[in-house]
Amino acid sequence: MVRNKHTRDNLAEVLRGHDISPTHQRIEIAHAIFSRGGHLSAHQILTLANDRAAETSKATVYNTLNLFLEKQLIREVIVDPSKVFYDPNTTPHHHFYNVDTGALTDIDARDIRVTGLPRLPRGMVTEGVDIIVRIRSTPA
Repeated sequence: MVRNKHTRDNLAEVLRGHDISPTHQRIEIAHAIFSRGGHLSAHQILTLANDRAAETSKATVYNTLNLFLEKQLIREVIVDPSKVFYDPNTTPHHHFYNVDTGALTDIDARDIRVTGLPRLPRGMVTEGVDIIVRIRSTPA
């Protein structure tokens, strides 16, 4: 996703395009996510959404993030059970997770090759494969 591609002015149309009613709070939450173009936690999104006016509750942020996920406007990246990021880039890609800094960065899907998957249970199809490569600084 290109940084600053979405403004508050055009995010209402983006939300409508995903069958999401564009309330003021949803637009602020979407702006927080898309104006950064990176991976944010729910807490970071709440802080950014309330920068202009502290009117969005934690529950509203979580409910809106779940709606955005359901409508495939964003992706959820679970690094570990206590670290969940929301990613505005919904194209196929993977991630580096820096365990020292907590930074999450994209890896182009073409840079990773998966050569085999286990046989799927009957009646199942693969929806996607998400790879998180955990990295850390080498000891000095």
